Amino acid sequence: MNSVAHKGMITVAIMLATIMQALDTTIANVALPHMQGSLQSSQDQISWVLTSYIVAAAIATPLTGWLCGQWGRRKVFLLAVVGFTLASALCGMAQSLAQIVLARLLQGVFGAALVPLSQAVLLDINPKEKVGQAMAIWGAGIMIGPILGPMLGGWLTENANWRWVFFINLPVGVFAFYGIARYLPESKPAGQQLDIFGLTTLSLGIGLLQLFLDRGEQMDWFNSSEICTEAIACAIALAFFIAHTLTTPENSFLNRDLLRDRNFVSGTAFAFVVGMILYATMALLPAFLQGLLGYPVVFTGEIMAPRGLGTMLAMMVVGKLVHRIDLRLIMGFGFSLTAFSLYQMTHITLDMDSSLVLSSGFIQGMGIGFTFVPLSAVTFATLAPRLRNEGTPVYSLLRNIGSSVGISIVQALLTEGMARAHAQLSTDIHYANPVLASLPPAMSVFSPEGRALLDLELSRQAAMIAYVDDFRVMMWVTLLAMPLLLLMRPAPPAPAEAAPQEHDSLH
Repeated sequence: MNSVAHKGMITVAIMLATIMQALDTTIANVALPHMQGSLQSSQDQISWVLTSYIVAAAIATPLTGWLCGQWGRRKVFLLAVVGFTLASALCGMAQSLAQIVLARLLQGVFGAALVPLSQAVLLDINPKEKVGQAMAIWGAGIMIGPILGPMLGGWLTENANWRWVFFINLPVGVFAFYGIARYLPESKPAGQQLDIFGLTTLSLGIGLLQLFLDRGEQMDWFNSSEICTEAIACAIALAFFIAHTLTTPENSFLNRDLLRDRNFVSGTAFAFVVGMILYATMALLPAFLQGLLGYPVVFTGEIMAPRGLGTMLAMMVVGKLVHRIDLRLIMGFGFSLTAFSLYQMTHITLDMDSSLVLSSGFIQGMGIGFTFVPLSAVTFATLAPRLRNEGTPVYSLLRNIGSSVGISIVQALLTEGMARAHAQLSTDIHYANPVLASLPPAMSVFSPEGRALLDLELSRQAAMIAYVDDFRVMMWVTLLAMPLLLLMRPAPPAPAEAAPQEHDSLH
């Protein structure tokens, strides 16, 4: 397919689809507080807008290769663009939390195919000597989302409405559809078998795990029969998946040979942690900046943008280092930067300016960039070529699950931490405490109004403590994941070619 015509137009069309999908991973973050009020939902409930999208994409991603084998890549690509665009319109028109979560699920299902398909097309239409350049274009498109997402989402929310963070996809989707329909040739269906039982049990396990994490805090965890049921059903579904995988010699959803490769197992574990840290931080910051510090939504988007700029800068530097330095050392440096940035965030206060958020965000972005670029190269460096096609969706799946689990965990810890800190601080609020006499008269404990204001301030301080605790937890997760580097073997020479080859599954 390297001799295909209109390479430029095909590249533009598929990159529009990729950017549209990448943008939606962050563009909604800064608008969450506005959605929360409009849709009358709690802070932990509104996080479903993020997690439902990520989980749906995680479950649907492995189906991409099979669908292309049944119908052809061009048809699947067009269906994905149409479905994603229509789901975006439904998100913008949603009138309740249930409606927007359902629409985001549809977005995730259809959007799951856009990124792997765009990679496959770029690899097919470019000769081997230009694969690196093609992947650089793809990587730049992927990173435009985290950079533009917070700024564009903040600007649209402030100057129009939060619904426009979804409506903005409509014109992009139309142009992408036209370009793909007009210029992309069809691939020949290959007719592949799908492990229905394996996919079904894994999907059930992932979905039930997400419900367990999302609703656990709200339902008081294992004191709720619903949470107990979800936990048991999740364990059963995953147990069936594991047993099926271990006893099915051929055509199982997860090839057991993948688990014998030390680099692949360690790399997917790293991808899981990277997803947790990146998206959990992006989910926490908008609520903190707008809810506690009172920043306008546009300013919130602007001060979160350096995170993406740091990532792009790191990606450019890594491109010059991958042939000279052991990739494990580069990843270790990236994780060290990430841990340091999270350590910085444990020093946030209610009266600080934006400099700490700017600097820590930029450093974390660089850390993610130094980790993200070499990670796939190391993960697939020692994997047998025959296993790369099956390893790619598993790698993507673990990264997406990590993102969803990370968001759910930090939101649950935040809610629990706020309640715990508020209870602890409240023990000092009593008439005999002489410190309370120094408070302004408006906060006097002897009047109902004063006690209400005092409780409001306690809530702010409790939330501050909970945010600090969340960032500290993520810092320790980052540090504890670093020893996984010791399990990896050095990548062979020319690692730049290793990463693109992992996407051959959709050729």
